[in-house]
Amino acid sequence: MFLSELTPALQKLIQQPIAFTGGFVSGILQLKLNEEPLSQWLEQQGYNSSSHHNSATPNSGDRPQSINID
Repeated sequence: MFLSELTPALQKLIQQPIAFTGGFVSGILQLKLNEEPLSQWLEQQGYNSSSHHNSATPNSGDRPQSINID
């Protein structure tokens, strides 16, 4: 059962080992993509931060969101 939960992560590791390792290390070190010098390096690599945002509602900020549970 535990192995089935790790299967997607292992597949990504096999497909793109350098990108996976970089993301894993940045997560462990809690690096923020918006801080220098990481943001500057990402821009040089062609990363467009505006196309990679994961926001469902614009201008939601840091305020609490309401949800309905049925």
